[in-house]
Order: sequence, then C-alpha cells, then structure tokens
Amino acid sequence: MIFNWKESRAARKFFRSRLSVAALIVISCYLAVAAVILVPEWYYKLRQKLDDKYQPPKNYGLVSLEASKGRVGTKNMPGLFLQPEPEQRLQRCERLLEIVDRALKKSNPQEALADIDFGTLKVAERPLPELRQLVDEGWQIFDSLAVVANLNEAPELQPKLKELEQVVNELYPPPTGRDAFWRNVEMLLGTDRQGRSIMLRAVYSIKVAVQIGVVTALVAVLFGALLGTAAGFFGGWVDHAVIWLYTTFSSIPNLVLLVLLAYMFTGTIWDGTLIPVYVAFSLTFWIGPCRVLRGETLKIKELEYVQAATAMGCGRFYIILRHILPNAAYLLLINFSLLFIGAIKSEVILSFLGLGVKDGPSWGIMISQSGSEVINGFFWQIGAATLFMFGLVLAFNIVSDALQDAFDPRHL
Repeated sequence: MIFNWKESRAARKFFRSRLSVAALIVISCYLAVAAVILVPEWYYKLRQKLDDKYQPPKNYGLVSLEASKGRVGTKNMPGLFLQPEPEQRLQRCERLLEIVDRALKKSNPQEALADIDFGTLKVAERPLPELRQLVDEGWQIFDSLAVVANLNEAPELQPKLKELEQVVNELYPPPTGRDAFWRNVEMLLGTDRQGRSIMLRAVYSIKVAVQIGVVTALVAVLFGALLGTAAGFFGGWVDHAVIWLYTTFSSIPNLVLLVLLAYMFTGTIWDGTLIPVYVAFSLTFWIGPCRVLRGETLKIKELEYVQAATAMGCGRFYIILRHILPNAAYLLLINFSLLFIGAIKSEVILSFLGLGVKDGPSWGIMISQSGSEVINGFFWQIGAATLFMFGLVLAFNIVSDALQDAFDPRHL
C-alpha cells in the first residue's frame, strides 16, 4: 500500500483551504528570493575556486553579500521615504560634505572621489574646482545653521536648510533610470547606524534563514525518521538504544545544548561559517521526528498488508521502504514544516547571542545590532527584521496546521 497524493482526500482538503494556499504562495515568494540570491552566490564562489585571480562583480544577482554590507547613506535614516527631523537632515548634509571635502584634500583626489561609495548614489562627475566651490558654499550655509543648538526648534531656518540640501544634491546628484529605482529599494526601509540599507540586509537575511531552515529540517527529519522507523520496526535492543539516545538528549535544555554545540566550533576552520549552526540544530531537532515515526511505525507494522508482506517473505528493508515510510510521508512533511520554523527561531536566538551567523547579515544579527537604536527611538531595523521573520514563520505555521488538519486521521 502506497500513499497516493493525487487521489488523497486529505490532499484535496488541504488545497481547498484558501488560507493554506495563500500561505504556500508566501512561502514560495520567500523561497524564490532565496534562490535568486543563492544561485549567483554559489556560481561566483565556484568560479573563484577554479580561478584564484577571478573577481566577481561588485553587485551581482538580486542582493549580494557585499551590497548588504555596503553603505548607502548616512546613519539611521528613516524608511518609507519619510522626511527626517531638521537636525538629522543637517547632520546628514554635514557628513556628506565632510566626505567630499576630505577626498578633495587627498594627494590623489580623483581616486579618493572614485572610492566614495553610497550604493547607487555617486559623487558628481565635475571638475575638481567646481566640486571645491560647491563644498565651500555648503560649509558657509552649514556654519550659518550650526549656530543654533537644535535646528528642530528653529522653523525660520528651514529655507536655509533646503538651500544646503540643494548644494548637497549637486554634489551627489540623484540617480536616474534603473539606478533611481534601485536607490528607492535601498532606502525603502532606511539605514542602520553604519549607513547600510536595512532593506537589502533584511532581504539577504531571507537567504540565510531559508538556507538554515531547509538544511536543518531536511537533515533532522531524515535522521530522526531513520532512527525512529528502525526502533519501531526492529524493536529489541535497537528500540532500547534509540529510546536511550533521544531520552538523554531530551534531558538537556534545548537552548543550552544549542549554545554548547555552537561554541564548540569557535576558533576552528568552520568558525564564521554556517556549519556550526547546521550541526547544532541537526543534533537537537531530530528528536521530535524520531519519536513520531517510532510511534507511527509501531502502528503500521501491525496492519494487515504489512503482516501479509512479512508472510510472503519480503525483506525487512523492503517493507520499510515500500510500505512504512511511504505511508508515514505526511508526518515527515509536517515535521519538516515545524522544524523549519524552529530552525529560524533558534538561529535568531543564537545570532543574537553571538554564536550563530557571523559573516553577513541575518535577522538575529539585525535585532542584536538594533539595541542601541531602539534606545534612541529608531525602530526601523528591529521592525524590518521582525516583520520579515514574522511573515515567513506565520506562513509556515499556517501550512503546518493545515497539514495536520488535512492528514490527521481524526480529522478525516
């Protein structure tokens, strides 16, 4: 007996639910974004391994790691194109003027100006004397505004501030065409305290979350399913050994075990990669699928068609692969969905503690780095990370509940 998805009443029940179908669409969008980021990244890494001298383009794919790390503006700019307070606008102009002024004073100003990088926002291609004249003009206007302790309380100076912003816009002309669209994407959710795009970091974190969730859930489900099926089918010492193993792991607090396993890789060649995260999660999340599959195997192996296969002389491994695992496949799918959610949540916790993702952005790192920003009333970074994570976790929760309702025999 093999589970037939197309003729299953449970599968039809699942896809009749509009909410579960909508959640699947949301999950598909997240997976598509992760794939668009991940495939070019793998491609260029492979090319670098084959050719040490090869350097990938600075910005490749949808969002590259370098783009998520690079500055696109001044610090803590609000998102959704909201206008910051006058005092923050003045500080932004001061910072942009200072960068160009410092570059013009270098021994090679052309090269220094070319190194100024704010994503799609570039310094105007003008002769050096014109740039120097604009900078001096900007400093004169700035000095007339800096005499006020708090520009927020001086509305009469707003026209002067706009004049200063016009000078800065001449130094950094707004991009046009495709670059203008990408500039809007970069600034959609504002910038963090290092001037990096919150939007790009949140989008790139989708790749990290999906990568960790898929690998962890897949390894944990397969490993737990094999052990649980073997324990339930063979019984005897195999069953006792598996029970002792997952009972021992279950007696250790989950978070403590995750931190311990992740900390073991500190200082090794894998430190800074996702390998410690994969190992820590896979060695702790297999317990649930193992217990569930063991119980399901104990039930299935007593059914008539399994007894008939045994009486006909079919081998044990044939029965497991042909009859037991196919009829427990829906449990694997449900557990995969649940573990995917658990892996994402645990990654956020470990990254927040400094033991998870280290090279590149993730939602956990964004939440950790937003601590000082929240104290100052800047909620864009923590809000973006929470919102992106909430969307993915909620969609998987809906799908998990729908799968349980559709395939649980008590609900059929």
